[in-house]
Amino acid sequence: MSTAGGRGASGGSRVQLRVEQAGPLALLQDAGRFGMRRLGVTQGGPVDIHAWVWANHLLGNQWGAATLEITFGGLSLIAEGEAQLALAGANLEATLDDEPIEPWSRFTIQAGQRLRFGSPKNGLRAYLAVPGGFLAEPVLGSIAGVVREGLGGHDGQGGKLQKDDTLVFQEDYREGRDLPDAPSAGERPDYSRPARLALVPGAQITDFEGSSLFAAFNRPWQVDDRADRMGVRLTGPLLKCGISSMISEGIGLGAVQVPPDGQPIVLLNDRQTIGGYPRLGALTPLSCARLAQCLPGHEVYLKAQALSEAHQEYRRFLRFFRTD
Repeated sequence: MSTAGGRGASGGSRVQLRVEQAGPLALLQDAGRFGMRRLGVTQGGPVDIHAWVWANHLLGNQWGAATLEITFGGLSLIAEGEAQLALAGANLEATLDDEPIEPWSRFTIQAGQRLRFGSPKNGLRAYLAVPGGFLAEPVLGSIAGVVREGLGGHDGQGGKLQKDDTLVFQEDYREGRDLPDAPSAGERPDYSRPARLALVPGAQITDFEGSSLFAAFNRPWQVDDRADRMGVRLTGPLLKCGISSMISEGIGLGAVQVPPDGQPIVLLNDRQTIGGYPRLGALTPLSCARLAQCLPGHEVYLKAQALSEAHQEYRRFLRFFRTD
């Protein structure tokens, strides 16, 4: 049995959630692992930063608190203590002792109760937050679990949850504080709708044929089944670029690489740190978050956005949630 332990907020006794049934992929994710790409170590962190921060916000947690990112569902947890939790992101048919729990809400769990996640109903990934964040030993300054690199997570080795693992947190150390309101219906994304993704054009965009650029921004794309936390392949019109080879360069979040087959790949949190394919540009962080909720076959559209506008949008997002 793996037991998470380590840093956390002071005050209150510790509570555990025991894994009764492990789903396809559930990982602890804090804000991410930064300043390590020079060593070839990627950032990790939540692929849907919007849902992640809302789950923490509902409990009054500080920016960076570790949540549980649940992909595809199939997870069952047994509480070994009482606490108030929060859920945001995809509707994975969550239930508490068979009573439905809607995403974007807080709820109280009692010792012995079962929290279960079924199959994706709307979206792909849900985020479960606990008071102060889950406790685990940081690796290279972060709890973020990256399976490919074997770093972070509940076991310090990037492992996804397994049956009989336990997750630990402090019991309601913020009890008595006023907690934020849940997002209104208009603030909650409808993951079933086609996704419109903002893309900041990149250095190689002028090397693509004009007809390819027109198609890239005016025709729909579908999410391929080759998609994970490292990247998402899109299928659609064939994109042709005049660059046959290039020196590998650093890869940022949301980079849209176009390999020789002409089908773009959007790189996400667990991406490699360098790459040698030409790029259309990069999706904004909030567009990456939206893409992370798309199931295979989902329809997406790319729209060009100026860098200054993308910066302003992201600063507004951070100002709303960050108080540190």
